[in-house]
Amino acid sequence: MDWTHHRFRSLWLLPAPPAAVYAALVRVEDYPRWWPQVREVTPLDGHTAAIRIRSLLPYDMACTVREVRRDPAAGVLEAALSGDVDGWSRWTVTAHGTGSLVRYEQEVDARKPLLRRLAVPGRPLFRANHWLMMRAGRRGLAAHLRTV
Repeated sequence: MDWTHHRFRSLWLLPAPPAAVYAALVRVEDYPRWWPQVREVTPLDGHTAAIRIRSLLPYDMACTVREVRRDPAAGVLEAALSGDVDGWSRWTVTAHGTGSLVRYEQEVDARKPLLRRLAVPGRPLFRANHWLMMRAGRRGLAAHLRTV
């Protein structure tokens, strides 16, 4: 097993229509407004941004996010990640009752030296850190969608 390889999955139920949720997720530059752990987003061009993230653990992660698929009809937004982690992430937004079901998937390999050194003993903490970040993201997006 490669302990520096991570696979994450999250499901968010949101009381907003899929089009509104998708529109918010496409605007990566606005994430710091509603997602506390996304500390900074710097657009580099129309499809690429530099992102700095910090959750509960005392370290920042920086990566470049490059859009590779934007498909509003399918509700899919996919990006390639490089930097402290290399891999991909994908949002998939579908209708669920009167709201939306948002599926987040991410597969990455840790490249940051600290993350690689702590891969085995830190794995449970990394997973908990990610879970807390995703929980805050869901709450933040739900609140943001109530204002738009």
